[in-house]
Formats: sequence, C-alpha cells, structure tokens
Amino acid sequence: MRKVTLSPGVESSVLGFGCAPILGAVGGKDADQALRCALDNGITHFDVARSYGYGEAEKFLGKFFREQREQVVIASKFGIRATWKAGLLRPLKPLARAMGRGKKSGCAPVQEEAIEKVKPRRDPFHERVAITPENMQTSLERSLRALKTDYLDLLFIHEPTGAIENVEAMVAAADRLKAEGKIRGFGLAFDWATHEIFLPDFERFDVLQFNNSPSAGHYDLAHQLRQDKTNVFFSPLKNRGELTPSQTLSKLWSDFPNSVVLCSMFNPEHIKANVQSARV
Repeated sequence: MRKVTLSPGVESSVLGFGCAPILGAVGGKDADQALRCALDNGITHFDVARSYGYGEAEKFLGKFFREQREQVVIASKFGIRATWKAGLLRPLKPLARAMGRGKKSGCAPVQEEAIEKVKPRRDPFHERVAITPENMQTSLERSLRALKTDYLDLLFIHEPTGAIENVEAMVAAADRLKAEGKIRGFGLAFDWATHEIFLPDFERFDVLQFNNSPSAGHYDLAHQLRQDKTNVFFSPLKNRGELTPSQTLSKLWSDFPNSVVLCSMFNPEHIKANVQSARV
C-alpha cells in the first residue's frame, strides 16, 4: 500500500483504521479480529482518542500492539475524556452491541459509528478538558501509559468548540514534547463546519484531521486550501453522492495525494475491499 509522510518520522499507510467504536459499539473479540486483518493487509495507521470506548480503547490498543509498536502509526487526541460514570456502562455494553448487530458499514464514518460520540452538555459520560499545555501534558502521559508506549506518532487537539486562544503556547508545548521524543507530530482534529475559527492557525499544525467527502459542500474549498497538505480525513462516505465507496476513496487520494483516509471497518471483507481501493 502507498504511504505518505504526515510529519518527520511518521510514515503512514494512506488508509487508516478508525478506532472510535472499539469497546463501544464493537466488542473486544470483533475488534481484535479486525485489527489483525488490517495489519495483515498493510494498514499501519490507527486513530484513537482518550474518550473512545468510554475511555477504554487506548488500553485495548496498548495490549494489541505491544509486539508491533514500531511497525504502526498511533494517533491519539486530548480535549475530551470519559467521566467516572462511563465505567458504570461496562456491564451494559454487551447487551447494547447485541441489539445493534447488523448495522456496521464497510467504511463507517468514524464519529457516527462511535456510540461514545460527545454531545456537549447532554452526555454524562464525557467531558471537555480545557485546552492548555498542562492538560495536554497530563492527557499525553495517561495515553502513553494506556497504550504501553513511550511516544505517540501524532497527538491531536480533539475538536475544540471555539478558537484556541493560547495557540502559540500550545505549539510551543508540542515542540517541547517533540524534543523529548514523546510525540512526533502535532495536529488539530475538527469538524469542517468550524474551519473558519481555526483557519488562521492551520499552518501551525503538522497535520489537520477533518471530515471530508467528494460530495460534501465544502469539498472544493477544502481542496483549494489543503490539496497538497498533510491531512487525515474521517467520514469519507458521508454525502458521497452517486460514487461507490471505492470511487469515493480513490477520488480522495487522487485529489489529496498526501492524505490519509480513516475508515471504521470491522468486517474483514470490507477491510480487504478498502485496501484494494488504496492499491489501485
């Protein structure tokens, strides 16, 4: 599979694996099977966050990748975390998964498939964390412990709701973390609907992660601004119009040659089909 360099020292497969559903909508057995299939088929990029799996997805990946850490790119995020109440859901997850079987997509939009998607002011199981250098350091250390690694390939600010007022301090803190070897790249993950808030600071980040699909209303503007930049896209099949999934992925890679496309895919046949699209 073709690879792209997202940041110095971070070489990623162009197809990435979205881990949002792990230990949320998807149980451990199915997640293990899907991750093994992804690795066997050349996928090296795995996207997670502190909040995924109601706070448990990072630990799952840490155990899974213990022997393959140097062969994969692990991206995580800070800014949203699971609350203590999330732990109360653990015994209910198997029942919820059983009720939801048969609804998985071949390349599911990462956020839509995650049953832990944050709903500000209504979700008792997640909370937002102030975007400060101190909170970033604390969150990173917890991610590293959970993932059983001494570095992250990419660390993203996780969908802030407003302008990052202290962006210079955040970038300076990220530079220190790079110098310490704890991260290799620093990025911003956001919904494109809010892009104007962050547009003045785009160039401060090594990589941007946002929703993108060929039939999306913002596609032409995103192409104009980011076609030759390093990006990670989620929700690629949302608003795809008349294009097939394979055509959608191929167009994204053609129009954004330095970008990774994330798919939350837990069916081995879907994984193989998406990998085939990445090889065309």
